[in-house]
Amino acid sequence: MSDTIIRARGFGKRYAAHQAVSRLDVEVRRGELYGLIGPDGAGKSSLMKAVAGVLSYEQGELEVFGHLLDSERSAEAIKDRIGLMPQGLGQNLYGDLSVEENVDFFARLRLVPREVAAARKEQLLAITRLAAFRQRPMKQLSGGMKQKLGLVCTLIHAPQLIILDEPTTGVDPVSRRDFWAILAALIAEQGLTALVSTAYMDEASRFNRMSLLHQGRTLAEGSPAEILQHAPGSIVQCRAAPQLEAMQRLSATFTQCEAMGPDIRLFVPELAPAQAGAKVAGLLQGLDCPQLDVLEPELEDVFVAMLGRIASAAPQADTLAALAASTMTADAGELAIEARGLSKRFGDFVAVGDVSFQVRQGEIFGLLGANGAGKTTAIKMLTGILPPSSGQGRVAGAEMQRAGALIKSRIGYMSQAFSLYLDLSVVENIRLYAGIYGLDRRQCAARLQWILDMAGLHGHENDLAATLPMGLRQRLALGCALVHQPRVLFLDEPTSGVDPIGRRAFWDILFRLSRLDGVAMLVTTHYMSEAEHCDHLALMFAGRVVADASPQAMKQQVLAEAGQLYQIRADNAAALVQPLRAAGFPHVSPYGTALHILTPELERLSTLLPTLGVSATPQPRPIAMEDVFVQRVSQLEAEKAAQKGRP
Repeated sequence: MSDTIIRARGFGKRYAAHQAVSRLDVEVRRGELYGLIGPDGAGKSSLMKAVAGVLSYEQGELEVFGHLLDSERSAEAIKDRIGLMPQGLGQNLYGDLSVEENVDFFARLRLVPREVAAARKEQLLAITRLAAFRQRPMKQLSGGMKQKLGLVCTLIHAPQLIILDEPTTGVDPVSRRDFWAILAALIAEQGLTALVSTAYMDEASRFNRMSLLHQGRTLAEGSPAEILQHAPGSIVQCRAAPQLEAMQRLSATFTQCEAMGPDIRLFVPELAPAQAGAKVAGLLQGLDCPQLDVLEPELEDVFVAMLGRIASAAPQADTLAALAASTMTADAGELAIEARGLSKRFGDFVAVGDVSFQVRQGEIFGLLGANGAGKTTAIKMLTGILPPSSGQGRVAGAEMQRAGALIKSRIGYMSQAFSLYLDLSVVENIRLYAGIYGLDRRQCAARLQWILDMAGLHGHENDLAATLPMGLRQRLALGCALVHQPRVLFLDEPTSGVDPIGRRAFWDILFRLSRLDGVAMLVTTHYMSEAEHCDHLALMFAGRVVADASPQAMKQQVLAEAGQLYQIRADNAAALVQPLRAAGFPHVSPYGTALHILTPELERLSTLLPTLGVSATPQPRPIAMEDVFVQRVSQLEAEKAAQKGRP
């Protein structure tokens, strides 16, 4: 029996005049967790649908289980051995059916014998912890629970190959980590082969091997360690004042240079850690630089380096300081947003309860929380879309409840669901928003030019918004939200689906708008790497703010309470999760051929590992905001469950 489950050679797919995938070579081996990494439009879904036998292709060859998929008959011959979970929360599920009814429906659809289906259903519901929700309608599940139910329905007929198209997009970090742990355990226990796509670069390290895709072509292929070798270098993270001057000095030499709240993070190519630190320190000579750390590059750094200079993707970033038509006169210490005891109830359900926080002018404020935590409801109250059940708020100097129209004229709002008219051109969208906000002809012309410069849209003026790459589309949406020069900007999941270069260019614009124009920003995001860009964070849980501090302060608090974060290399990483948790190490997660463990008990961990067949030594690694988020929310969920269990 061949160890190769999927083999693509010169694979190509065309949609009319658009070449979506070109000359792709991929080989997936039995028992692998194989990743397709790339932004929207990279070609991931086209390849996955072709592998599943539901999409034809025009170029090259594609073999699955040794069958050449060159006809509908050959595709049908292998479909009973495949499970496909399409992109989108609950897209393969039925909203009005309960959890159990969805599973039973898919079992009958796949002709699974009743007794076999019943046993397999109980096993999968137990693994995914959905057994307690079997009677709940699918449409009432959170995003993470929908994805776990989708996985159960995909696995109910015991496929040998599962194909999961961006299964964690739009899912909060706790549910994402839980999903990956379940998937890793199933692969280890049942010998599944999995082909999984994701746009989250921080998930790439979880795969055994992967292909980095961009615009339908392969940039690199191999294990995470092998791909890291494609762009050797070091990451330097420092804190220097004045920050803008430090940014200008460093970005003149290094193309990968971004602000992370008060810090600056940059990729120094080719140099070892000591030399990289010395070079950066030399460039910052004469500035106040109390902190400078040298770290290992992440896969996203390599991805960006392989795509070339960031400046080529966003030439406006280096000149935004000159382009910004700053009219801000607000004092940097002035409050831009203030929530005081905000609550919102829908019947007996408390969506937001007694929420209070402050955002100052020129500050980037991140509002984090799991799906259903109340983030979007809080934003809708502050922007005047929803009336609060109780509490007060001030936005841009106006009382929230008494000056709704005034607030709307002073804020910009970029929602995840709708920001642009896709059947209008770039210029038509900008002029439409200018008209909505009451700009006259002269003002409209000036702001139109500013947005084209700021968003790097020259040459695309007459393109329909629908035809723009996702990164450009999001920058156009940002420009439309800024057309009336608001004092406060609300951004709800602004970079979902945007590639790493586009996301970095977008955040570079936000940084300069905050620092140069003094615009206050309230941002929600599921990219925990983006939370690092914020000056201040509020973490919401069950409708309440449970933490309110800077990213660095949140990290220090978790380290003080839960210990240091360690990485352990192990070929059977997924199989070690349960034994380690049973031994009293609850904060453990698999990452491909490695484990991440948050613990204060290094000595006991080092003693235990050899008994589990692990010879590697735990290596300390910097804690990330995802670790903070998962630890905090997991702790709160455990406390909530314990309270429910009390008499």
